[in-house]
Amino acid sequence: MSTSVTPESILAAQGLPTSDNHELPTSARTFADGGQFRLEVSGVERLSNLEVLLTEAKRHEVFVHRIICFGGGATLLDKGELRAFGQLAAENGIEVVACPGPRAGWDSGRQLTSREGITTGKRIRGVDNIRYLLHDVLRIFDAGLRGLLVIDEGVLDVLNTARARGDIPEDAFFKVSVYAGHANPASVRVLEQLGADSVNPVGDLSRPVLSAIRSVATVPLDIWAITFDSFGGMTRLWEAADIARVASPVYFKIEPGESEEVMYNGYTDAEFHDRLVVHKVRQAAILRELAATVDSGVRISPPPAG
Repeated sequence: MSTSVTPESILAAQGLPTSDNHELPTSARTFADGGQFRLEVSGVERLSNLEVLLTEAKRHEVFVHRIICFGGGATLLDKGELRAFGQLAAENGIEVVACPGPRAGWDSGRQLTSREGITTGKRIRGVDNIRYLLHDVLRIFDAGLRGLLVIDEGVLDVLNTARARGDIPEDAFFKVSVYAGHANPASVRVLEQLGADSVNPVGDLSRPVLSAIRSVATVPLDIWAITFDSFGGMTRLWEAADIARVASPVYFKIEPGESEEVMYNGYTDAEFHDRLVVHKVRQAAILRELAATVDSGVRISPPPAG
C-alpha cells in the first residue's frame, strides 16, 4: 500500500467529496420547471383522505405536488379503490407514490420488533415476500398508478431491471424510503445506480451533509420538514428555504403524528387520517410562507399547467 494514500485521496479518486460541504454553495440543480422545492404530504390512505386534501389545499391556496399513499400497504385497498384514487390524483395533477406490501412486520419474523433488531431495517424477508410484493406492485400499475415507495435495495434492483426490460411500465418511478436508512453521498449514489428516482435520506441530516450528498446526486432528495414523534418530532419549517437552496431539487415531506405504528395500521379509521390531512395541508402552506420569508429567491415549483 502506498504511503501517500489517505482517506481524502481514496474518496476523491472515486468522485466523492472529501468532507461535508460547510461552504454551503447554492445547488445548480432544479426540477424541470425551474422549481427548487416541492411539497409532499404522506399518509393519504384512502380516497376520502385525498378528497379532504384537495379541499384544504384549495382553501389555503397551496398546491401539494406529491402524496405518499397507503402506508398500511396498497394490499389493503381493492383494485377499484386504487383506480379511483389514481384517477382523482391525475385529474388534479398530483404525483402519487404508493406503498406496496408486504414488507418487514407483515410476516412471522419478530427480530424487527426487538430493541436491537430494529436497527436491521425494514428489508423484505425471503423470496416469497418479494413475489407477494411484486403481485402488489402489478396491482398498483394495473390501477394506473406509477410511483412506488421502495425500502429494499435488492427489490429496487429487481424493479429497475423489470422497468428496463419492459416487464413493468417504462414511466414507473421509485422513491427510496427513509427506512432504508441512507445518510451519505456514497450510499445515495449507489441508490441512483440501482435505479432510484428520488431518495429520502435520514431525516435529521445537517445542511453541510445534504449539500455533500447533492454534490454527487442528481435525483431529487425527499427531506422531512416535519417528522412524526417516533422519529424525533423534528420541525424544520424555518430551515426549509436554506435546505432548498443548497440541496435542490427537494421534496419537503410533511408527516406529523405519533408513529408509523399508530398512523398506518389497516384498521385506522378514515376520519383519523382526514383530521391529520387537514393539519398537514395547513403545515405545507406555512412552509411555503416561511420559505418565502427567509429567502424570497428560493423557488417553489408551480402547479401543473391546466
